[in-house]
Amino acid sequence: QVQLVESGGGLVQAGGSLRLSCAASGRTFSPGTMGWFRQAPGKERESVASINWNNYNTYYADSVKGRFAISRDNAKTTVYLQMNSLKPEDTAIYYCAATGRAYYRRVSRSDYDYWGQGTQVTVSS
Repeated sequence: QVQLVESGGGLVQAGGSLRLSCAASGRTFSPGTMGWFRQAPGKERESVASINWNNYNTYYADSVKGRFAISRDNAKTTVYLQMNSLKPEDTAIYYCAATGRAYYRRVSRSDYDYWGQGTQVTVSS
């Protein structure tokens, strides 16, 4: 069984920064792709960013390009999301996702096998 545990959410003013972390555990789990999604009230869950564990390729939603950065720590099986220049419209629950498959294209929600519980990010204006 694979568990994903997120941390780092909170309340921040517009223009501020937050760093989310997601640690994957599971004796035999070897990540292929990990990513972040978010879901705002009344909206569908949307992809924010993903990273290929093999070649470090990354993908970003247009709305966060240039402001967010996804990275990984192989030794800790942890993925991070550095969020800068935050805007009120970034307010959402952020979910970590993982799969053992390494994708070499933009990854969709259905491509992931494992999900975290989510962490709230609130950006005040």
